[in-house]
Amino acid sequence: AFFGSLLGTLDHLLVTDTIWLKRFAAAGGDGRWRALDPLQAVPMPTRLDARPSTDLAAWWSYRQSLDAILAAWIDGLADEDLARTIAYGNTRGTPQRRRLSHLLLHLFNHHAHHRGQATTLLSQAGVDVGVTDLLVRTPLQD
Repeated sequence: AFFGSLLGTLDHLLVTDTIWLKRFAAAGGDGRWRALDPLQAVPMPTRLDARPSTDLAAWWSYRQSLDAILAAWIDGLADEDLARTIAYGNTRGTPQRRRLSHLLLHLFNHHAHHRGQATTLLSQAGVDVGVTDLLVRTPLQD
C-alpha cells in the first residue's frame, strides 16, 4: 500500500480531492461554481500522505461531504466550463494550465487507481468486495 494502510489509501483520496476541488474553487467559474463554496472553510492539505481521518467513521463523513460537493458542482457545469483552461500551482508550486475536462479525467482516473489498490488490500485481507465492473452495475440501455 503506497500510503501504509487501507485507511491511508482512502485518506489520500480525500486529500487529493480536497486539493483539486479547492483549485477549482479558486478558478472561480465566473461566480457560477457556488457548489464549491463550502471548501473555503477547509484548509488546503500540505502533504499528499496527510491523514485527515482518525478512523473509518471520520473518513466516511468527510467522503460523503466531498462527494456531495463534487456531485453538486459537476451537475452545475456547462459545456463551456469543460473547455475552460484552469491555472493552478501543483503541489511543488509550479504553475500549470490545463483544460478543466482534462483535469476531471485525471481526478476520476486517480480515483480508479487508488480504489483498485483499496480493493486489492481488502481482497488480501479476505474480504470479498464483489463485482466492481461498472458495466455490470449499470443497467442496459435500449
